[in-house]
Amino acid sequence: MTDEPRSLTNECPYCGTAMTVTQMTCGGCRVSIAAEFPMSRIAGLPVEHQRFIEIFVLAGGNLKEIAEQVGVSYPTIRSRLDKVIETLRAEIAKTQRVRGTLLDAVEPGKSMAADAARLIKRI
Repeated sequence: MTDEPRSLTNECPYCGTAMTVTQMTCGGCRVSIAAEFPMSRIAGLPVEHQRFIEIFVLAGGNLKEIAEQVGVSYPTIRSRLDKVIETLRAEIAKTQRVRGTLLDAVEPGKSMAADAARLIKRI
């Protein structure tokens, strides 16, 4: 067995599902609170995407600079950014409520005015 520290991840080592923060402890007085704490959308991303976002921000969004620092091509970095964006959009979509207009809720074929008035009264 090696003494190297294990990489911290937000994925369950058993099934790969995102893990949930359920306890927080004060470093000063050691008081602990147990609950299911909400995670930020970025915290829900794989750790490698989180690290890329860190590098991206520290480089001021300059992909050419990141490519030079990491020693890979610009298209490789651009592809990586596209993957992070796609994953973040999917994470956002999980938590966004779908909204429509009031007219989307009106049933076709019925009196639209009466239906709309009924919906407005319920609001």
